[in-house]
Order: sequence, then structure tokens, then C-alpha cells
Amino acid sequence: MLIGTAGHIDHGKTTLIRALTGVDTTHLPEEKARGITIELGYAFAAIDGDATRGDPAAAARTLGFIDVPGHERFVPTMLMGAAGIDYALLVVAADDGVMPQTREHLAILHLLGIARGAVALTKCDRVEPARVAEVQADIATLLASTALAGSPVFPISAITGDGIDALRAHLLAIAQEEDACPPDAGFRLVADRRFALAGAGTIITGTVRSGGIHVGDTLLLARPEGFRREVRVRGLRANNRKADTAGAGSRCAVNLGGIDFGEIERGDWLLHPALARPTDRLDLRLELLADAPRKLGQWASVTLHHAGGHAMARLVLLDDALEAGGLAPGGSALVQAVLDRPVFACCGDRVVIRDAAGRETLGGGRVLDPFPPSRHRRRPDRLALLAVLERPDPAERLAGLVASAPLGLELDELAAAHNLPEGRWQVLLPQAHHLQGKTGGRVFSAAAWAALGEAVLARLAAHHEAFADEPGVERERLRRMCAPRLPAPAFLARLEALLAEGRIARAGSAWHLPSHTVELDRADRRRADALLARLAEGAYDPPWVRDLADACGIPEAAVRSLLRRVAMRGEVFQVVHDLFYPRATVARLAGIVTELAERNEGRVRAADFRDLIGGGRKRAIQILEFFDRVGFTRRIGAGHELAHTLRGEAPVSGENQEGRVTIAPP
Repeated sequence: MLIGTAGHIDHGKTTLIRALTGVDTTHLPEEKARGITIELGYAFAAIDGDATRGDPAAAARTLGFIDVPGHERFVPTMLMGAAGIDYALLVVAADDGVMPQTREHLAILHLLGIARGAVALTKCDRVEPARVAEVQADIATLLASTALAGSPVFPISAITGDGIDALRAHLLAIAQEEDACPPDAGFRLVADRRFALAGAGTIITGTVRSGGIHVGDTLLLARPEGFRREVRVRGLRANNRKADTAGAGSRCAVNLGGIDFGEIERGDWLLHPALARPTDRLDLRLELLADAPRKLGQWASVTLHHAGGHAMARLVLLDDALEAGGLAPGGSALVQAVLDRPVFACCGDRVVIRDAAGRETLGGGRVLDPFPPSRHRRRPDRLALLAVLERPDPAERLAGLVASAPLGLELDELAAAHNLPEGRWQVLLPQAHHLQGKTGGRVFSAAAWAALGEAVLARLAAHHEAFADEPGVERERLRRMCAPRLPAPAFLARLEALLAEGRIARAGSAWHLPSHTVELDRADRRRADALLARLAEGAYDPPWVRDLADACGIPEAAVRSLLRRVAMRGEVFQVVHDLFYPRATVARLAGIVTELAERNEGRVRAADFRDLIGGGRKRAIQILEFFDRVGFTRRIGAGHELAHTLRGEAPVSGENQEGRVTIAPP
């Protein structure tokens, strides 16, 4: 269990920890000279009284203490220390009583959602019993409106030792009842110190915010502004003991391989790679303290503290607080915080806001959506979604989130937003339908997946009724009809699922209902065969539509319409407007491109391609750009590469905006 102190400067926080553990948490010469805490200090005490035991589970039987500075100038440091604690130890001196930083630190603990704690009433040897009783009454009144209401108060003296044993016994009893946090989330830790140790290398220290860490793990050391470095966990100390693993709430010193300590900054994150997704907007449920000096209006400027860092933020009011003229002291509201620098955040993270100058704590809240939209943020459906995200149960929250998304949710964003990497979301959404592709995945509720399929079937039926002579609808056009905001790969996956179920069919690039067939009548078939023969005779330089029309005595518009219908059947391909190549010719051209790529280390240049097919450079570029468009090749600099070398596909197939096309002979 990790215990954090809080309280006004010179109320005896450091002295109290020394009395409880025998450890002096001050380590800087300036701290010792001035007699105040400036940096975070740490101390540990074994619950079972044996600090040297080699038992791997020993770290779980250790009390960890974080000593925070009490001076108002060091509140950001206090916030970094308090952000990861399990239990608060508010320290109030009996002679001074409740002071400004007592109130501010208590407010911060409340805003961080820390609901368990005790109060150490220090320096009781300096005052009369009546004064002790008076301060105890003041403390009870102070705690009454906070999450720590009803916490026990222990009158003590670190000098005489009075009350120390009772407080220690209380903390040990609480710690022995503590259950270990299950590693059901991705690992996250904010580095609060970094140094090099002779014979070991780079060490960082921090509090595990979520998940578990093991010796041998490969993790990411990152900062939201862009720094990324893959590192390996070479060694680990958890709660001041050598360990092979550690979980949430543990104080860890992590020996990292693959990075020099000079590259690391305080506030850097050590985390699961899937969680390194920065954001500069946060949708929050924000609570303003009752003693805040003023309302917060639209676009109010504040300092937002999250985990180990802070950013300047402008607050956009999303709900009724906007109509009320701002968020009043003691109230709460939905807001979007627009940050001046990115952060790594997950749903449920706590934030604290202070005034723009960083002198006064105003309020705080909980992150609901770390990746909110910048537009339409006050629409009723958006506010309803935020209400879903406020639900306390993770399974209920996630199910409601997916159910409210008719076009599904991006899996990578879902995992990063809710700290559910490596498929952990599947436990919470056992009935969801998910797609996994080369560029990421998507998850749909069962109802949304079924509704998307029905929408496709309905649109195809309507199209067949209106255009009975057309073979069907190209994929991209059908997507615009049914779900224009759905990414093309996800829509294609839905079509292919319907195809596998036999509920739709495909002719070339045209998708249609199985009951709908379009055949060329006898006259059109004769005309098409004549056109195909002339195109084939042209080899790599076939005639244009206007030339075909003149040669065959058919109106140009009729030739163009007929060739487009034939193209939908996969018999020809339109390389550029009014220039069609038969399927067999395209397959031969694909073979030439493949041969060139094999001869030139995977690269195809337009000049080399032109030399092999004859004709001009312009035609060679047109054909290569067609291959880029259908996904057979990919433009790289001044040349082209086979896409199948990058994607593992057959060299004679690709995918264009109309769907998957096969350019080999049938």
C-alpha cells in the first residue's frame, strides 16, 4: 500500500515519516539546510517486520510512504506525488491548526478521488489538551464536505513518541486488508526520477499507475510531444525490494536497457506501446471547488495538471453551465479542455485545474473521453455519449459506448482511451463483432453490424429497381450510399461477410443481390465482342473510344456506355478516361512490371517500362498510375514498387476504389 502525506509546510510530515519508518526522506543539501521538503521523498516499512526477506511476495507486504512538500510554490510537485497513492495521511500541527496548504492539499486529495485516509495531529506535546480537542473539531468540520469525511484522527508527538504506535498499527491493519490490484490493464508509469548506477545502467523511478511490469518486458519510454524509445526491463525493485514483477500502486525502480539516462526527462512515461497515443483535447466531468474565487466562463484559461505534468488549457463548456453564464463555485459540468501541449490520458484519469498563473487550485475532475471531436461537441447525441462514459462499471460503460456507435469504433483508439490493449476489451464485450486488418481494427455491436448489413441490402434492392439494366453498384459508390463516414476497409469487410453468407453477389467490380442478374442482350454482346477484338488488336496501344466509334459505326456515347458495362463484368479496365484495356492485355502488362521489379531490386521506372511496351512516356506513366490506383504497385519517390512485396498479396491482384480487381486472366 502506498501512503502519501499532505499538509501545510512545517507541520511535521517528514518528521512523522521518520518516526514511523526510521527513514529520513530529505536527500537534497538545500532541503537539509532550509529544513523544508522540496522534492518528493520516499520511505518503506515491512508490514511483517522483516525487511530483508527474499520472498517474491514481500513487496506486497510493504508500506510505502511518499513525503510531499508543503510549501505553496511546490504544489505541482505535491500533485505528482499524490497522483498515484492508495491512502492519504493528512498532517495538521496542533499549534498552528488548519492552515492554507492544509485546505489546498485536502482539496487536491478530494479532486484526485482519494477517499481513504487518516489525519495525524502532530506536535501535541507543545499544546494543552483543550487545544488538541479544538483542532480535532476543526478537522472534523474541514473533512465533512470531502471524500475523507469521517477519517480517524491520531493525536501524536514525533518527539515523545506518543500516538506513533497507534498510528502505525492502524496503517498496518489497513495495509493487511489491501487486495492486490489485478493486472487487467496496460502498464503505465510516470518517471519522477532518473539516474545512472555503476554496473547497472539507466534507472527510472515512479509509481505504477496501472497494469503490471515484469523483468524482461519490452515497453515504450515516451513523451507526448513525440519522443519514443523501445526499452527492455533489465531489473526491478518494487517498494525497495528486488522483485521480478510489480503491479499498480507499487513504487518501482526500473533498470532499463536500450537508453541512456540523459535522454530521459522527468515526467516521461514508461508504458505499453498501445497507450502511447497523444491527445490535445480532453472531455471531462469537472468539479469546481466551493471556495473557488469566481465562475469559470466559456474558454476560461487554466493550468491543467495530469499525472506527472501540466499544460495550459482553455475550457469549453458543453452543458447547461454555458446557458447559466459559466460554471459556478461548488458546481460541476461537462467541459472540453483544449490543451496547448499533448498528454497521454485514459478514461477515468483524474486531473486538477489551477488558475492560469498556477497559484490557486480551482477544481478538478475525471477524464471521460481522451479523444473527443473538435466539432459538434455539444450535439445531443454527443452529450448522451458522455453520459454513457460517466457510468462507473467498466463493462457497462464499454457496452454502452459501442452500442451508441452505429459505424463501430476504431480498436486502437478504444484500447488507448480505456487502457485495454492486447484484446482485453473482449472480456468486457463478449458479444461484439470485431474486424482486424492490416491498418488496424474496428469493433461493432452485434446490432450495429446487423444494421449495416441490412442497409447494404436495402440500398442494393432500391438501386436494382431504379436501374434494372445495370449489373450493380461499385463498392465506393455503395459506401457513399450506405455509410459515407465508415472507413473503406471496414465497409469492404462487411460486403465480403455478406458475400460469404450468400446474401449478395459480385460481378467484376459491381455488387448486387443474388437475385439480380444483368446479361448483355445478343446485339450488345456482338457489339462488345467487336470492340474487345479491336482493343486486343491494339495490344499495348489500344484505340480510344472515339476511334472505336468511328471504326464500328456506333455512336461514341453508346461505345462508352457499353464498355463501362463490360468493365463492370471484369472484361476490360479503364486506364484513363475513354481508354480501355482488355483483361488479358492488363495481365501481360502486370507481368512486365513484375519482371522489371525483379530485375531492379523491386523498383520500376517509367522509362524502362516504356522501352519494353513501346509507345511514349506519357502512356507508360498512365498505365503505371493505373496500377498504383488499383493497388498493384505503389509510387515510391520517382519510381514504383510492387505493392504485394509490402502487403504479401499475389502480384496480379489489387484493390481500387471500386473494390478488389483481379488483373490476371481468368
